[in-house]
Amino acid sequence: YSYALRDAIAAVKIPVAEVHLSQVYSREEFRRKSVIGEVCKGTVTGFGKFSYYAAVYALMNLVGE
Repeated sequence: YSYALRDAIAAVKIPVAEVHLSQVYSREEFRRKSVIGEVCKGTVTGFGKFSYYAAVYALMNLVGE
């Protein structure tokens, strides 16, 4: 787990999304624990490369509000 990454995300003033290509909640138990989830605006998981598209789209809309 990367607590340094969590601290960096918490320090910035822009929204951040946690993205996973696979559906982590249907995989092994150890993959279900997110260190950065609490400091991210949201999480997109399980849509393959489209997970990134969805996250960028959502973040662009949040920044534009």
